[in-house]
Amino acid sequence: MRQYVSASPLLGTLLLLAGCQHTAAVPDREPVGSPSTASSAAPAADDNLHAVTWMQTSAEYRANSMQTYRAALAQLDAALADPQWDALVPADRVVPATGLKPAVVVDIDETVLDNSPYQVRLIRSGLAYDDATWAQWVAEQSARPVPGAVEFAQAADTRGITVIYLSNRTLDQRTASLANLRAVGFPVADESVYLGKGMPVEGCQQASGSEKHCRRQWVSRHYRVLMQFGDQLGDFVQPRPNTPQKRAELLEQYGQWFGERWWMLANPSYGDWQPALFENDWSLPPAAQRAAKQRALDARD
Repeated sequence: MRQYVSASPLLGTLLLLAGCQHTAAVPDREPVGSPSTASSAAPAADDNLHAVTWMQTSAEYRANSMQTYRAALAQLDAALADPQWDALVPADRVVPATGLKPAVVVDIDETVLDNSPYQVRLIRSGLAYDDATWAQWVAEQSARPVPGAVEFAQAADTRGITVIYLSNRTLDQRTASLANLRAVGFPVADESVYLGKGMPVEGCQQASGSEKHCRRQWVSRHYRVLMQFGDQLGDFVQPRPNTPQKRAELLEQYGQWFGERWWMLANPSYGDWQPALFENDWSLPPAAQRAAKQRALDARD
């Protein structure tokens, strides 16, 4: 799921000034994607650096993704054979699932497509997520698959299970997104399997365009959902309000579905878990967001 990322070069700049009083300040912003102009200086502090480095370089990240999709595949035939099996919560299931075509519902970003190169560009430039640079990245159609995702999707397709791409990419990004998915091997039945942000759903109102509740209701009218895949809790059930307490309650309520009907991919880079810690107020400066994260930590002291 694509959400906002906060990049914050201020702290690194202050540290450089404190430690090198007689050295000229290093510019903290560059064009997106360009290499650092001061490779010998310490890089600006960025909360996202550790997460993105782990996602791009570690064997652990790849192993985590592969085992998730392999474990799901091991249960797929049982889910398909059970006519009562359904991976939608009651609030999203508006018509009975019995007799409907089988489907699996997947989020796109950091669930089946890896957008970490876009995150790298933000880190190198010292910029934060914005719609324009994100749209440029989507248009490039160069995202690679998350490890294990293509193999699972192809296995589902050979079993006659439709793969539904329920994404917070926008409707006008459908063509580029489906082209990217097809290019790396994902099955795409037709354009109807792309359910982007802004898609109208008759009879359903939602609080914000990024919520997926209404689009899951649309899916429920057409498919029996065997499994859902995502990297955010909101890919499975909508936290309202988006607070740590509500998110914990939903995990307690539906926790037994994970590893059976629901499959969570690791994404430490961004997500709704972050703004939940600072009352969903993205207008706060990076230092205030970081302070909220610090307050949320538990050192048991």
